[in-house]
Amino acid sequence: MRTPTLALTAAALIGLAACGAPASPGIAARNDAGSPALQAAPAPAQRMLDFGGQYRFAEGITISVSTPKSFRPSTSAYPRSDRAVAFEIAIANDGPQPYRLSGLSVSAMVGGSSAKQVVDPTQGYSGIVDAGKDVPTGRDVRVTLAFAVAQQPAELRLSLRPTATSSVVAVYCGPA
Repeated sequence: MRTPTLALTAAALIGLAACGAPASPGIAARNDAGSPALQAAPAPAQRMLDFGGQYRFAEGITISVSTPKSFRPSTSAYPRSDRAVAFEIAIANDGPQPYRLSGLSVSAMVGGSSAKQVVDPTQGYSGIVDAGKDVPTGRDVRVTLAFAVAQQPAELRLSLRPTATSSVVAVYCGPA
C-alpha cells in the first residue's frame, strides 16, 4: 500500500515544483527503506513562450501554438461551459524516428486554476483523434484543442510536453 501513496506524493511534488510552487520545508521524497531518495527525477525545465511562438525540443519535435480563439461551446459540448478558447497546435517531427502522437501532454491553467478540455464535435473540437498514429520523420500534424475559461479574460498558460520523459515543458502564456 506504500507504493501508490509514494507515487501520488512524488507526482504531486513534481507538479508543484513544475508550477513554481515553493516546496514545503521538511518534506523529502523517501524510498521504501525510509531513507531519502537517492536521486529523484529532476523536474522538467519550463520554457515560457507567447502564443504564436514555437519551441524545438531535444527529441527533434517542434511545437507551435496559435493565439487563443474564443468561442461559445454548443449545447452538446462536454463539459458545459459558457465560453472556451481553442488553439491550433502544430507538431513537426524532425527527429530521427517516428513520433507517437499519444505521447503529447497538454494542460491549461487559467488564473492559477486548472482548465478542463472541452470536447465539442459540433464545432470541430474532438481532442486528439489520431493519438494512436505515428508522425513520420520529416512530417507534421495539426491538432485543435479547446479549454473552458471564465467569461472575463484572464491569463492563460498552456503547457505542452512531447513525451512524459521530456526534460522541458513549453509553457505558452497570454490573455484568453
